[in-house]
Amino acid sequence: MTLWVFGYGSLLWNPGFPVAEQRHGRLADYARSFCMRSIHHRGTPEMPGLVLALDEHPGSVCEGLALRAEPGTEDATIAYLRERELVSSAYLERILPVDLTDGTRVQAVAYVIDPDHEQYCTLTLDQQATIIARAHGGRGPNPDYLYNTARHLSELGIPDPELDWLVERVRHLNG
Repeated sequence: MTLWVFGYGSLLWNPGFPVAEQRHGRLADYARSFCMRSIHHRGTPEMPGLVLALDEHPGSVCEGLALRAEPGTEDATIAYLRERELVSSAYLERILPVDLTDGTRVQAVAYVIDPDHEQYCTLTLDQQATIIARAHGGRGPNPDYLYNTARHLSELGIPDPELDWLVERVRHLNG
């Protein structure tokens, strides 16, 4: 069984599993968004941070990477991803069609936000920047998460003007 995983945030720069192949991919009807309050990895229950999630928006397209797990590691990869991504049940694990740049389509595991979960939020970019600038969680400072993701998207040639704006604003807020 071939296992593809769609990376749109930290999986771009820290997949945490053996990757045999990575390809640019597009996921229709979802947008990359700082719409999930992080109470574990990039914040705490007392001072939540924000992490990216795939938020369902018909007509939107999220560009990212389709990551193919090393053959023979599929079960371990799924177990690892579930431990990492489903820590608070705010994400839902889905198998979704991802279009690769060569025109082929693969079915990939993707973690999408549950809009009914208490960690789901809708904030302005300025509100997002204020939260990200000050938050810190078990995996480190929230700004590092933002900076790493934006840098890797840029290196991959994937534009994300909202993340670029957030980077500049968070840097300004943190002086």
